[in-house]
Amino acid sequence: MPTATTDGLEDIVATHSRICDLDGQLGKLTYYGVDIHDLALHSSFEETAYLLWNGVLPTRTQLEDLRLRLRAHRALPGQILELMHLLPTSTAPMDVLRTAISALSAFDGHLDDTSASANHRRAERLTAVMPTIVTSWEHIRHGRAPIMPLSDHDHATNFLYMLTGKMPDDYTAHVLDVALVLHADHELNASTFAARVTAATLADMYASISSAVGTLSGPLHGGANEQVIRMLLRIGEVNNARTYIEGALARKERVMGFGHRVYRTEDPRASHLREISKELGQRSGDSKWFEMSQIVERVVKEQKGLYANVDFYSASVYYMMGLPIDLDTPIFACSRVAGWTAHVLEQYAHNRLIRPRAEYEGPKLTPYLPLDERS
Repeated sequence: MPTATTDGLEDIVATHSRICDLDGQLGKLTYYGVDIHDLALHSSFEETAYLLWNGVLPTRTQLEDLRLRLRAHRALPGQILELMHLLPTSTAPMDVLRTAISALSAFDGHLDDTSASANHRRAERLTAVMPTIVTSWEHIRHGRAPIMPLSDHDHATNFLYMLTGKMPDDYTAHVLDVALVLHADHELNASTFAARVTAATLADMYASISSAVGTLSGPLHGGANEQVIRMLLRIGEVNNARTYIEGALARKERVMGFGHRVYRTEDPRASHLREISKELGQRSGDSKWFEMSQIVERVVKEQKGLYANVDFYSASVYYMMGLPIDLDTPIFACSRVAGWTAHVLEQYAHNRLIRPRAEYEGPKLTPYLPLDERS
């Protein structure tokens, strides 16, 4: 392991967890020991969420029961929709998501019940309702009535239906489902750490997830995939890709979607999204977004030695699916809430207030001058 440093808490162990194991040297990611490659190939988002919350893969009956509970919690209280209608239509989707989640606490009639079972139900409720918040805002800000959630179908299908008003084809729903699985948890990233810090004060789960959403909204965390697709749009054509990225690197511009604070090899999630991006291009007959991405990836790897991370190819995947660009990070949140809530549950179960120290570097003895003597 690299030498620990206090800068950004890099490689500092802040807690013990059983949820997610991330081996940056080998490029390996597991949830409760289950390899992310197996989950991406064989699992579903609902099954992955169950694993994160319970520590084991569900039986068929347990999985079906969870699906039924998630479907039952998809609808938003009418007052939350009214609140969203009061917000300026220019409000960023992540800001709306944070506001709505915070407001949801007012509609929890048993907020004083802090038992493990009650918090587990809140984890399911938040996971079920966040896609409804995101898609409702997409309609509200464009002057349309929100589309009510389906009473059946899986999580990914329901999201795409609420967003477009049309039932997605099986392949498109599968692509989103895989993306949700890949983004569901990633150890002690910034937003998960924020959620655990908040939970450690014994603030409720809504406050903890609001903290996580606020942290994810920063461009150095959840906003990277949005910046990647905006870069690809600036490039415009495959023939421009090499010149553009070489120029950006020469000017020492930050290229989003590359490198990682933990991985020293390829992000295992990126390999799945790369293949999906390629497939989407082939199916649509327009592979330019994938081809541009490949060129950018190749040049950055050659010149900087950096690997693509999960954000890089998720950008072209979401764009080719026709998803609005500024919903990239909210969709990330709709997946990561499964991991956030799992970490909050774990924090509550073995809680100790998180209170690190800072190494003071300011002046040691500064005399106090009366106000009239200060220049």
